[in-house]
Amino acid sequence: MTTKFASLIDSYLQSSIGVVENFLPPTLALALKKELLVHSLDGQMKAASIGHGQEKQQNIAIRNDSIYWMDSSHNAPAEIQFLQIMHELLEYLNQTCFTGLTSSEFHFALYEAGSFYKTHRDQFQKTQQRQYTFICYLNEAWETGDGGELCVHHENNRQLISPLMGRVVFFKSCELWHEVMLTLKPRMSITGWFRID
Repeated sequence: MTTKFASLIDSYLQSSIGVVENFLPPTLALALKKELLVHSLDGQMKAASIGHGQEKQQNIAIRNDSIYWMDSSHNAPAEIQFLQIMHELLEYLNQTCFTGLTSSEFHFALYEAGSFYKTHRDQFQKTQQRQYTFICYLNEAWETGDGGELCVHHENNRQLISPLMGRVVFFKSCELWHEVMLTLKPRMSITGWFRID
């Protein structure tokens, strides 16, 4: 995975947002998609919130996806393998970029048809724990016209990133305003943050 880690960081340094195709082994990406679908069928995906601490609330006018937090204690093989890769990426970032990261957190995310997430940044106003955002997409056969792009707002332009299977995105959580455009069919991903606690 070291080569993929290096490619992700190189891409990030070039344009403030790293994008790498086929970051995960294909068998792992498919297994993670299956785990997400099982969580959805079992009713374990919960409506996502905005805000932090006492200000945390659900607001479907801003976002209306559902999430399931990942944890190695769930005894789900694909989830455990993914979290191990993320731990290795955290260590790589600390060793090569001296980031001082101490932990990470990730969740499955499901956007049903008609869902979106309005423009936001990932770092909360009153805490700077989230340092870097990492997104991994789990959508097969995604086509132009399906919507659901990640729209990143740069200073002078917008960048649209389709949520294609195996594609990952990485950026500084406090820097980039971004949104999930309206999706016209179910859109699946893993989203998380590398943190300093």
